[in-house]
Amino acid sequence: MSLTVQSPVSGVVVALSDVPDPVFSGRIVGPGVAVIPDPAGGDEVSALAPISGTIAKIHPHAYIITNDAGHSVLVHLGLDTVSLGGSGFTLLADEGQRVDAGSPVISWSPAQIEAGGLNPIVPIIALEGDESDLEPVPPGHRAAAGDTLMTWA
Repeated sequence: MSLTVQSPVSGVVVALSDVPDPVFSGRIVGPGVAVIPDPAGGDEVSALAPISGTIAKIHPHAYIITNDAGHSVLVHLGLDTVSLGGSGFTLLADEGQRVDAGSPVISWSPAQIEAGGLNPIVPIIALEGDESDLEPVPPGHRAAAGDTLMTWA
């Protein structure tokens, strides 16, 4: 049975190889896709759970959700955003909490991240996944938060 991975944010899908960070573009943490988030006029938006499961790890700028079958998905909000020390991010869920796909996990403003000189792109990674098991939507596709981003066989 395949797992549907939903987009945590609204925006335009880009290939992971086009993410300007060698850790993500080189698939060092795993395969996946990325989304250039809509700036939302500077307003705060909620980054959503891409799958149903348990929040295995949460930081202000990133989170991992693991489902009952052991599949884990990493959502990373922007590049080099760990340098912000949590500023500009609000946790809406806790580590160890069960969440449904589409549940809000972290509130943030992609426009404020960009205004601060950082890239707000959001890599969505199938941790320990195999590229051949993923069927992502094509680059250039406009995804709304909650839309299918990829299926994971």
